Amino acid sequence: MAGDNRNIVYSTHSTPERTKEAEQKKPHPAAPSGGGVKIQREKKGRRGKTVTVIYGLKGDLRELQSELQKFCGTGGSSKNGAIEIQGDQGPKIKAYLEQKGFNPKLGGGY
Repeated sequence: MAGDNRNIVYSTHSTPERTKEAEQKKPHPAAPSGGGVKIQREKKGRRGKTVTVIYGLKGDLRELQSELQKFCGTGGSSKNGAIEIQGDQGPKIKAYLEQKGFNPKLGGGY
């Protein structure tokens, strides 16, 4: 049995998926060609809590949502093709998205 059909439980070998270079190469969601990215502040139907909503992104939003949450230091979620970040974070999110190469526009309460 020595050496036959043993599974590696722990390895110090770094796989490409775990390196920072691989994380940086992952594509972000693409902005639509016609409309652009819209950032709005919403309160209605949220028991008075303010939420910043980013509309107009296509693709997998979870990674960008996670980055925005870390950048703003708040919670959030992604629902129905939109990213929701807790609190009034519009200008902060706009600056971050411009850094990432998007063309965001503030609207709806800003």
